[in-house]
Amino acid sequence: MMVTPLDVVKCNIQIAPEKYKNIGTGFGMIIREQGTAGLFKGWLPTLMGYSAQGAFKFGLYEYFVSASCVVRLVVGDMTVAELALVLQATPQPIAHKALLRVPMVPECRRRRMRTLQARRHSRKFFADIALCPFEAVKVKVQTVPGWARGLSDGMPKFIAEEGVGGLFKGLTPLWGRQIPYTMMKFGAFENTVVALYKHVIPKKKEDCSKVEQLGVSFLAGYIAGVFCAAVSHPADNLVSKLNANKSATVSDVVKDMGMWNLATRGLGLRIIMVGTLTGLQWGIYDGEHGTAC
Repeated sequence: MMVTPLDVVKCNIQIAPEKYKNIGTGFGMIIREQGTAGLFKGWLPTLMGYSAQGAFKFGLYEYFVSASCVVRLVVGDMTVAELALVLQATPQPIAHKALLRVPMVPECRRRRMRTLQARRHSRKFFADIALCPFEAVKVKVQTVPGWARGLSDGMPKFIAEEGVGGLFKGLTPLWGRQIPYTMMKFGAFENTVVALYKHVIPKKKEDCSKVEQLGVSFLAGYIAGVFCAAVSHPADNLVSKLNANKSATVSDVVKDMGMWNLATRGLGLRIIMVGTLTGLQWGIYDGEHGTAC
């Protein structure tokens, strides 16, 4: 709910840039026309949608990470033959993670990394199906004044107007937004944590206090969020446009906006929003589980 005003203004800048020209006029226009409450429209479908999506992302991420810790304790100084026997009896996702911890020639390591990435981020395929209906209602509530108050009246009205299939109209661009977003979210975070402890923090992680470790996690999460926003923003514009306009198609939106506007319109607000959320998510997650074994 904290970042809902940023999301409301961002979506309106994306949909009607001639009216909401920048961040300042966007906030001012919405407050004048709809009151302060207008800045919090769509908070419930946002909460419901991202809660369902987050259950997939972080639940399965924890499985992969904890599985890798268990297997890494086993492989130690095993011979290749001994390791092969262990891997044959190990579920494939865990086996692939274990192989990444074992020295191998660069080409083999790259192949294993590609396989792991594909397995790790395939969960987004299903997580975004759960998010998509809520995202469709959220955008409509936020960008069409008077259309609906929120989720309770917005969901049935959307179905009545466009059918159940209309809720999934933006699924393909949503995949185009969320899958690169998640790959960057986890990959950039993990590499940023390593880089911060290696080049910025003057002591090892185990020598830092819990507060210092959480600070590093938040900073690394925020930095990862900036990259997340940048790589996924063109698809975010597509999602907003398609859900706001029943007759819009992907080709119509691309032709109307052009590639530059697809990549930049509303990006500043989204960087603030995504960076903050990602930093907080990783800070909370690290506070519960830690970032590494």
